[in-house]
Amino acid sequence: MLRVNRMNPSSAHHARPSAANACLARSVVDTLAEEPTLEAVTIDRAQRKISVATLGRADVARLTECITTRFQTAQAADAGHTCSLLSGEGDCFSCDTPLSGDERKRITIQNDGPTTTIARVTCPTAPTFWRWRDMPFPKVVPRDVEFLEHVGEIDEWKTQLAAAILCGVFGLAGFFLGRFGHPTPSVLSFIAAYLAGGFYPAEEVWERLRKRTIDVHFLMLAVAVGAASIGAWAEGATLLFLFSLSGALEHYALGRTQKEIRSLFRDAPKVATVLDVQGKEREVKVEQLKQGMRLLIKPGVQFPVDGEIARGNTAADESNLTGEATPVKKAVGDTALAGTINLWGAVEVVVARPAAESALQKIITLIKDAQQRKAPAQQFTDKFSSIYTYAVIGLSFVMFFVWWLGFRLAPFSVAHGDEQSAFYRTMTLLVVSSPCALVLSIPSAVLAAIAWGARHGILFRGGAAVEKLAETNIVALDKTGTLTTGELRVEKIESFPPGRESEIARLAFSLERLSTHPLARAITRYGKQQNLEPIEFEHFESVTGQGLRANRDGSVCALGGRDWIAEGRHADAMALAPVTDAGFSEVWIEENDLLGRVILRDDIRPQSATVIQELRDEGLRTVVLTGDRKATAEHLREQLKLDDVRAELKPEQKVEAVRALSEANRRVAMIGDGVNDAPSLAAAHIGVAMGARGADAALEQADVVLMNDRLENFLAAFRLSQRARRIIRQNLFISLGTVVVLVSFAMLGKIPLPIGVVGHEGSTVVVVMNSLRLLFGAASANKKT
Repeated sequence: MLRVNRMNPSSAHHARPSAANACLARSVVDTLAEEPTLEAVTIDRAQRKISVATLGRADVARLTECITTRFQTAQAADAGHTCSLLSGEGDCFSCDTPLSGDERKRITIQNDGPTTTIARVTCPTAPTFWRWRDMPFPKVVPRDVEFLEHVGEIDEWKTQLAAAILCGVFGLAGFFLGRFGHPTPSVLSFIAAYLAGGFYPAEEVWERLRKRTIDVHFLMLAVAVGAASIGAWAEGATLLFLFSLSGALEHYALGRTQKEIRSLFRDAPKVATVLDVQGKEREVKVEQLKQGMRLLIKPGVQFPVDGEIARGNTAADESNLTGEATPVKKAVGDTALAGTINLWGAVEVVVARPAAESALQKIITLIKDAQQRKAPAQQFTDKFSSIYTYAVIGLSFVMFFVWWLGFRLAPFSVAHGDEQSAFYRTMTLLVVSSPCALVLSIPSAVLAAIAWGARHGILFRGGAAVEKLAETNIVALDKTGTLTTGELRVEKIESFPPGRESEIARLAFSLERLSTHPLARAITRYGKQQNLEPIEFEHFESVTGQGLRANRDGSVCALGGRDWIAEGRHADAMALAPVTDAGFSEVWIEENDLLGRVILRDDIRPQSATVIQELRDEGLRTVVLTGDRKATAEHLREQLKLDDVRAELKPEQKVEAVRALSEANRRVAMIGDGVNDAPSLAAAHIGVAMGARGADAALEQADVVLMNDRLENFLAAFRLSQRARRIIRQNLFISLGTVVVLVSFAMLGKIPLPIGVVGHEGSTVVVVMNSLRLLFGAASANKKT
């Protein structure tokens, strides 16, 4: 889960480490030293929750395991003593390895009642870019949905189904053998049914018991054994048959979801063809490829890593990354993404980043991380069902004595006619009140939504994103790369006075080749196509929201917008330069007496007008937040009939605008693609990043990623989110309604155990199959429902 509250940087820097937490601080300091992406850890003892803050890419699974293990060790170490100075007035002498002076200087510790936060000492602005994730304390859970990653696990439903069928066959044989006066063969058949139907539940119970936890599998096995102990073999066999059958169907549903995700990714190549400086070919393992290596990619072969086309022309099939079947043309200067297929031309590619940092690996990590993140509603049901499970066990225990001593029912015997023993009624109550369907009602729908989205180029970063997107009532959009194509092209280069255009082009190319903004990508592509020789600068500086500044041979070169460059020595010359027409962008360059500009064109996406209209039809208000000048923004408003446009905004002003919209009781979805959009994405109710080519900072802060750069997929994501919310509500109604009805009849003793089992397992299957409608009802996600 993404935490929206963050530390106050100013207070963090002045907080004094509390000696009371020395043992805990020791474990966290050691983890901070080992995990460079970890920035802070918060322990909330009241809520039984650990929260971690990371910066950049983090291996969440490994980090969670490391933090949990160290925290448990620290707890065990603290259990045998109490710090003598809880107020932090001295050192904790009970700790074997107290923090050294240098270690105390590198961290801050804040205590706020039951909450303790331990963080690195860092710059005041860094915490605004931290990404918080919550992880619960180790606890007893009634049930959870497993992440089926391996093929064997995905196909396990087949063996579970076979075991359920065997259980049913042996159970029927035992029933008929008993009816025809063959008690011994009947009991042997029932035992075989128990072994077949109870094998997989027993495995689950054993795994849980090793972790000192119990779940509904334990309850079902206990009821089945209890039924056998009083001679109700048929009821116990019926229970195990239906329970194992529903388990097989659940595994089938989750396996189907996982297969949808696995089908996105083809087997990646193990080796790549590397070209040396003489042009000779040699085979190198993909994991050994380094930035700057030159590769030869032949037709029909996958691009093994992210790279830049250095020679040749081709087209790439990017459907497994973006969901878009149309081939994408690739020329010199264009980016080729790992996992996509080179369709027809042999091309030479320069490695942009190692395989472990490729767009493909980034997507796989996003999807796996998303499936582990729980929606807020699921967190509530998990917490509720944990308490509920223990309440049911306690209620059943009390009701046994009520029926036995209060209603004078026989304590242990088989049900005959309308007479049921107290133990028989207790087992029935346990079965019908188990929260099986409730626990599966939310994660099954969330996983199905994530799978469908991933299959169609929409990545939800967890269940929270699926839920939150449906709550959106205003959409804030960046202009470049969102409403426009983002594929700018250089239209014209001007110098003032004329005649030095080639110098302007070379300076612009040399500065922009180090940036990832769409304007920079266009200028860099132009420079490579023109074979411009880059200039080496001594110092390079990015001025946030303004532009770039660099030094060479004692002179300063600046590149940026008109207003920023006009603050320098060339204000008078710039005042005479005509303003570009609406729909064009300009980048100004100055160095000593040299002044010029690059004029670029960025076309509005053909689908933008339709999408804006459909957003309006959905009841969503649209606001564009852009750094472009007002004339361009107003032109965009007229073309697309936008509700509001705010122009000439710096990144911090975009954040202020998003926060102002949020304070007006609106749920803001912010859509962007660049580094300058990352703070706005983090500030919004839900952030949406455009494309696999988007900046890493934007993808890190986004809750939803539209892989194929198609704005209309935001509509599909929004409608899918709404459908998922409706199905979750339906599932909750079915699961809770079934429990209320069955428990009411069980309390009155009006329901036999087999009927209770059918009702309980039937509601579980209905909930899972209802969730699968999200996976198979793809068409309705693309139209208004």
